[in-house]
Amino acid sequence: MNFLFAWRYFKAKKSTNAINIISWVSVAAIIIGTASLIIVLSVFNGLEDLVKSLYADFYTDIKVTAVKGKFMTLNEGQLARVKKLDNVRGYALVIEDKALLQSSAIQPVALKGVDSNYKYISGVPSKLVKGEFDLGTADHPGIILGAGIENALQIETDKSLVPLTVYMFKKTTLAASADPAESMSSGNMATTGTFIIQQDFDNKYAFTNLDFMRSMMALPPDEYTGLEIVLRDPAKAEDAKRKLGTIFGNAYAVQTRYEQNQSLYSVMRVEKWVIYCVLTLILAVSAFNMVGALTMLVLEKQKDIQVLKAIGANENYIQRIFLSEGFLLAIIGGVIGLLLAVTICWMQVKYKLVPLEGQSFVIDYYPVKLVPADFVLVLSTILVVALLASWFPSRKAATQPIELKS
Repeated sequence: MNFLFAWRYFKAKKSTNAINIISWVSVAAIIIGTASLIIVLSVFNGLEDLVKSLYADFYTDIKVTAVKGKFMTLNEGQLARVKKLDNVRGYALVIEDKALLQSSAIQPVALKGVDSNYKYISGVPSKLVKGEFDLGTADHPGIILGAGIENALQIETDKSLVPLTVYMFKKTTLAASADPAESMSSGNMATTGTFIIQQDFDNKYAFTNLDFMRSMMALPPDEYTGLEIVLRDPAKAEDAKRKLGTIFGNAYAVQTRYEQNQSLYSVMRVEKWVIYCVLTLILAVSAFNMVGALTMLVLEKQKDIQVLKAIGANENYIQRIFLSEGFLLAIIGGVIGLLLAVTICWMQVKYKLVPLEGQSFVIDYYPVKLVPADFVLVLSTILVVALLASWFPSRKAATQPIELKS
């Protein structure tokens, strides 16, 4: 019944055209606010999925490292227990450290030595744009460079005939050696490929084989810097982490993909909620149009209010009528705004209306992803804003005294 009154008041012709105009302006403001919220949240969802997919190509589901120091010892018994876990699809042993690469230029890199299993558990081999994923051997090592490193060294990995020279520190510290030069090792490496994943990786990492890294750093056979594990079901990463914790104990850090990049994911989530709060504030400011429209409607319907009170309507009933009017404006604007947002997002995916600047990114348009939870959040926000905007006018209508004249 309340919404019936509200609907009649909304579509009825008013004595002053300004009331109709302000009502539709209120609806238009809600439409724009709703569409903006959905579109921006969808863009953040799309970017988040894109970043996660890029990082998933580089980071495995779980990584085991040493809690203290850089190196850790892994024995065959531990690795056998890892392999027997139901959810473990595969793993790779890793030795990673800083190095200097020299050609006509010198470039610092994070050189990552991996075993033969790495190409089966990582997405890096699928991101090669030149050459092949050939890591060579300890005596004839190959190196795969990120595109940024390739450019910095001023070479082309698939055409270069001159090997790179690599310089690294051995595990032995300078303090343990009388001659600082004995703490350094060097070697030649043939370039075999180039990968492109994401700028942070492309400008930092290079890959070679595990045995070459071990010989360069003078490490014993059972020492590594990490164990990277891929799961059959990544959704059960926490359960796998718990089981791996029982295998390795407190001296080892077992991290899921989220924990390996916790700062990145946290920043992305905070950015999304900050934008949501800003747009909600803008929506709340635009709701002042609704306050004006409802206040003028209360003045317009004073006689109706008097009649309703005279036939027994109490203040709560009168207030609910005008609250329903506010909710009606919000629902109309919200539904149209949602439909508009869905249409724009669909057109963005299909026709790429808004391109990304630059030619080096993995996609050429802003990604969008519609999430049902965002629809619920935005509609709830609109209803709360409508309630707050409608409260004062509806309360003013409810408290008007009866002044019927004969």
